[in-house]
Amino acid sequence: MREERDKRVKWFMNDRFGMFIHWGLYSIPAVGEWKRSYERISLEEYDKYFDAFNPVDYDPEKWARLAKGAGMKYAVLTVKHHEGFCLFDSQYTDFKATNTKCGRDLVREYVDAFRKEGLKVGLYYSLFDWHHPDYHHYGDLYHPMRDNEEFKDYKYDINRYLEYMHNQVRELCTNYGKIDLFWFDNSYGDMVGEKWKATELITMMRKLQPEMVINNRLECNASAKGSIGTSNPTVYAGDFVAPEQIIPPQGILDDEGMPLPWEASCTMNNNWGYVTNPNNYKTAKCLIRKLVECVSKGGNFLVNVSPDARGRIPSQSEKVLLEIKEWFEENEDSIVGCGKAALEKPEWGYYTQKGNKIYAHLFEQNIGPIPLKIETSRIKRITSLHDMSEVMIVTPWVTELFPDYTFINFQEPPQGTFPLQNEIDTVLEIELNGEEERQG
Repeated sequence: MREERDKRVKWFMNDRFGMFIHWGLYSIPAVGEWKRSYERISLEEYDKYFDAFNPVDYDPEKWARLAKGAGMKYAVLTVKHHEGFCLFDSQYTDFKATNTKCGRDLVREYVDAFRKEGLKVGLYYSLFDWHHPDYHHYGDLYHPMRDNEEFKDYKYDINRYLEYMHNQVRELCTNYGKIDLFWFDNSYGDMVGEKWKATELITMMRKLQPEMVINNRLECNASAKGSIGTSNPTVYAGDFVAPEQIIPPQGILDDEGMPLPWEASCTMNNNWGYVTNPNNYKTAKCLIRKLVECVSKGGNFLVNVSPDARGRIPSQSEKVLLEIKEWFEENEDSIVGCGKAALEKPEWGYYTQKGNKIYAHLFEQNIGPIPLKIETSRIKRITSLHDMSEVMIVTPWVTELFPDYTFINFQEPPQGTFPLQNEIDTVLEIELNGEEERQG
């Protein structure tokens, strides 16, 4: 099973960087995707957003160009979030984009646009559903009617809902060509594993899309890794661990201490769904450095954008993506195909590695030359990715106390301060003599 998983995730662990896209009816009230749950909004009241939904500026080709330009190699779109609204033309519900003023299969357009740009295509599907009549209401952990006494005796049949859910997943795995990634969200409480008829579901998905990468959330939520980390994983354990809004301090290992595939997802501001607040966005500097951190620990990074009700990626997000693009154009080699280096983390930043090339990511200026914990005899050459200029190995008298380190600088005097060429992350390519495989 591990060999099959490793084969499926090979492209995923190579590509490293993706775009998450949270979009649905919740873009209209613009206070986040959990509005209906937090405010205990009835189905009838929430229908006003269905009636109003009309993203006249939806242009997935522009989304795809922004993602590709920023160095993202794949994307994941919320085709059905917890509200139950479907962006795709499902035959099993009327609560879908094709029945709104929009009248379009938005998933079809997304899939076609991202494939056109050469990007891998991922779909997000919520396991729970606040719109379906046969999903838990009263007493559920999240349902908007969870504490509404009018629903205390409400009768539902969870098996009817599971049939609906399985049918929709089958549609998504059948009607849109090859799907590279499927992102489930989210098991909780006792709604885990076989409560979703997970073995049956995964068996069907593997038959329809045998190469598709699937996350671990049929079995657990974002705070756990599930049986993927054991010697006896379930059929539905998934192919990678999916922490969110946190980067694992040391990466993620299985019970035997071997690295597991993982992907950290994060918001660009403080919400997954669109909000109007323009002032709480993470900077390109922050996101680039967190991408580097993920890769240095053997993981992926999935950064969210939240299109508005018109179908536009907000200008603040677009600005950040364009700034990431500027850095990525010079430094892509230090991310794509890279993973954890067989070196301890340095104080000045991180290392990533690909084969016999180690990439030093310098986040801060140093006093004097930069120390590398690499034997000088192992180094063939060092180059700045910024301009392909040579980086000198220096041995000034101030370094004599530290014979286990190689010291580098751009220029004379050799004991002077190392000048950073990019204040976000100056990347140096250290080519080693011979072939050395990266770790993790």
